[in-house]
Amino acid sequence: MKISYGNTTIVMEAGAGVLQCLLALHAPTAGVLAVQQGGRVLEMGDAVLWDGELKPLTLADEEGRRIYERGLRFVALLAIRRLWPGQRVRIEYSVGGGVSLHLPGRDVTEADCEAIRREMAEIIAEDLAFDKREWSLDDAIAYFEEDGQPDKVELLKRRTVPFFNLYECGGMQEYFYGVMPPSTGYVKVFGVQHMPERGLALLMPDPEDTTRPDNYIDRPKHLAVFDQSAAWCAILGVKNAPDLDRMMEQKQLRAFIRVNEALHARAIDEIAGAIAAGKKQIIMIAGPSSSGKTTTTGRLAIALRVLGYQPAMISLDDYYINREDLPVEPDGTVDLEALHTIDVPLFREHMVRLLQGETVEIPRYSFQTGRRMERGVPMRLAPGQPVLVEGIHGLNPALVEGVPEAAIHRVFVSALTCINLDDHNRIRTTDVRLLRRIVRDNQFRGTTPEETLAMWPSVRRGEETWIFPYQENADSIFNTALHYELPFLRKYAYRMLRAITPDSPHYLAARRLVKMLNYFTEAPDSVLDEVPPLSLLREFIGGCTIDKE
Repeated sequence: MKISYGNTTIVMEAGAGVLQCLLALHAPTAGVLAVQQGGRVLEMGDAVLWDGELKPLTLADEEGRRIYERGLRFVALLAIRRLWPGQRVRIEYSVGGGVSLHLPGRDVTEADCEAIRREMAEIIAEDLAFDKREWSLDDAIAYFEEDGQPDKVELLKRRTVPFFNLYECGGMQEYFYGVMPPSTGYVKVFGVQHMPERGLALLMPDPEDTTRPDNYIDRPKHLAVFDQSAAWCAILGVKNAPDLDRMMEQKQLRAFIRVNEALHARAIDEIAGAIAAGKKQIIMIAGPSSSGKTTTTGRLAIALRVLGYQPAMISLDDYYINREDLPVEPDGTVDLEALHTIDVPLFREHMVRLLQGETVEIPRYSFQTGRRMERGVPMRLAPGQPVLVEGIHGLNPALVEGVPEAAIHRVFVSALTCINLDDHNRIRTTDVRLLRRIVRDNQFRGTTPEETLAMWPSVRRGEETWIFPYQENADSIFNTALHYELPFLRKYAYRMLRAITPDSPHYLAARRLVKMLNYFTEAPDSVLDEVPPLSLLREFIGGCTIDKE
């Protein structure tokens, strides 16, 4: 077979090991966690069976970071098992610099965190192999039953394949729905941060300097929304994927949707109440891609009308600078997510004048021509009338410099799910947003899933630069996650993602989403009418009436 790295191509016998091939190609091996060949990821101990280029995966790659995190999670679970046998661990959401671990029934202390850190360091120093072995599904279920992990038992009972790969390390069997590093010695850099009343944060290496752990970023408002989501899970009786399946089997999905939507409605009403109580007039609404900003803005306008207001609405997109005037980045590209693509001075001027009761001409931007239209839309606010401003930069203080702070209320919108596959395998909120975008772009923009997957890394870079650093500036945070949405997103996305072939550069990302969706039953057509026309989900699957008369 012919394999290559960079400009080097050699012939190797089919079945040669990954490491053997890298050495023969004189490719780097330091810090390499696995390799990608086409749409497949091969572990360092795997055999190479096909022609093609080998791409070493390190912490510089998204997939490399996921592999590293899996290894680190395994080490943390093994350390906790050694320290406190039988202690349940729930791996939950992303936190600043890493991922949170909750130990139900244990009030985790600083001393506990230090004990975990020391035990993890010892396991890493032992350089124990992550040994992949094929089990029958029945044997895997029996193992987890005996090991006291009913969450995994319930999940595996819903698999249809007869065999199952488990990883053994230090006498513990585990699986993280993706490939692993070769051994514990590959995940030397980590941190353990105490999170009072929550557990601990397992910190990944700093993306800018992988020789040290990332800094923990305390985001109390962000964490409070996860607390709210966990409370919603308790109300709804859903924590893991099998809980949703069980609800569907018991014909309770309609009631589940109603309660979930009622929780959303109450949260929006509370935000409207805070705006009214503070007599705020400039309402900035921001959030990452596919968080549901448009529907949230529309529903918040309705909630304010219930309180006697007549809110006006503005999109920051209309303040875009003409495309030919946009500044060019050093690499020759244009960063469409950057603040400097917005006519910030004009926006500030308009907000100040609106608060003063003056009439301004709100620009209108044409995405077809890439230019501002000749004529805008006149707007004047009555005394006390609020204006809702939707756009990704709404929480950036630079956008409203000079605008009276007392008039501003900032709302951060994001989909922060607390549903896991099982206790040790979380569902990333970014993956849910990606699924939303794949469905929406295909439904309403004629964009293929592969095109959306190709854009996603750039979108994520923009979010990390221009949105997430400012989320703690929010006065209110609205969690747009719907605990019932994945069975519906599967209904629209699953077949499209399955159609992406292994030779596609986006097969790896598509396969990752497919593997997650495999654990959810598709929502039946008979229940689709229960999703209300003002639901956040309708923004993505269709049928939203927020802008219709």
